[in-house]
Amino acid sequence: IKAPMPGIIIELKVKKGQAVKEGDTLLILEAMKMENAIICPKDTVIKEIYVDVGETVDKNKLLIDFQ
Repeated sequence: IKAPMPGIIIELKVKKGQAVKEGDTLLILEAMKMENAIICPKDTVIKEIYVDVGETVDKNKLLIDFQ
């Protein structure tokens, strides 16, 4: 999953190794004073998380990788 827009990570809702289902919220990205839920596109397992809460990200930055 890549960042759809620049912003700040305000909440991570998953951890490495966690199984997730399509439609689950992975993290919350704040952009322009709006909170945007980044959702899972498919049933999978979290392989790696590349961001921390409070981190500023640019558009297209890799946030989470799946197995």
